[in-house]
Amino acid sequence: MNVIETRGLTKSYGATRAVDSLDMHVARGDIYGFVGKNGAGKSTTMKMLAGLSTPTAGSMKLFGTEAENTPAFSSTFSRIGALIENPGLLPNFSAFENLMMKALSIGVVNPRVQCIELLELVGLDPVNPRKTKKFSLGMKQRLGLALALVGSPDLLLLDEPFNGIDPEETRALRGALMRLNHERGVTMVISSHVLDQLNRMATRFGVIRAGHMVKEFTEDELHAACGSSVRVKTTDPARSLAILEEHLPGAAFRAEPDGGIVITGMAGARHAAATFGGAASDTAATGAPAAEDVSRTLTAAGQTIIELSVLERDFEEYFVELMGADAEPSSTHAESRR
Repeated sequence: MNVIETRGLTKSYGATRAVDSLDMHVARGDIYGFVGKNGAGKSTTMKMLAGLSTPTAGSMKLFGTEAENTPAFSSTFSRIGALIENPGLLPNFSAFENLMMKALSIGVVNPRVQCIELLELVGLDPVNPRKTKKFSLGMKQRLGLALALVGSPDLLLLDEPFNGIDPEETRALRGALMRLNHERGVTMVISSHVLDQLNRMATRFGVIRAGHMVKEFTEDELHAACGSSVRVKTTDPARSLAILEEHLPGAAFRAEPDGGIVITGMAGARHAAATFGGAASDTAATGAPAAEDVSRTLTAAGQTIIELSVLERDFEEYFVELMGADAEPSSTHAESRR
């Protein structure tokens, strides 16, 4: 079941359409990476999904219920936790006091226990009396996440949650979010400019440009589009293809009109550590055989290699192209000769 499904969702401010006929689909259990440039409409979309802003046109279903006919404070919206733009903190109170006030206001059972658990989850000290106005930006972001989790929501909407957080805090926060997803089944929509972090977490992606959804795709579809491959050309393409198919059973092959053979990994064959900027230069990370393996196999079989190259496509480049680069995008593939 889709937790979020929008059809033609639109939000206009005067003559400006911040969100323009947006179709969005988020399945239960997804960690949905919501990607777009500043001003693309990500925050506005999240505000409508959270019930904080009324759509100008279109419709949205939340948990299978048509939300446009649902009062903003109904049980549907109470199942959503949100951290959009800046966390709303009471500056003269501690982190624990901020959480307790929200927990009491929405009627959480055993509020003290839940608030302590949430603060520990995001790496804040429940007994620290420090007022939030003295918190660093990273501490405020983590407290904002804890506030979004009060009441145990089924859906989290997080707008740039890694903003202002150092690498160590980012790693800890990412781990906390993934535990919530894996252990409690919390569905998440996360917008972020830190593409590397989304790549480590997201199971599905949506790219928005000028308020319109450009493309939605799964994690496997992303890596199929961006994974590295090996291209080889020999004096006897037909014989070489037969040899490679026999000796490299875990690979996929494509014969090209000029006699070249492109070798990739099977769908879904991707090393878990593949990351932006690194996976493209490591064919093993995408499941494709190394160029050395291809060369060794063909040479041992007496084949004459006249061309051997690694085709690379950078993940970040792929997203930039979808979002709409200000400058002319670089070529789809870069070749590294061997």
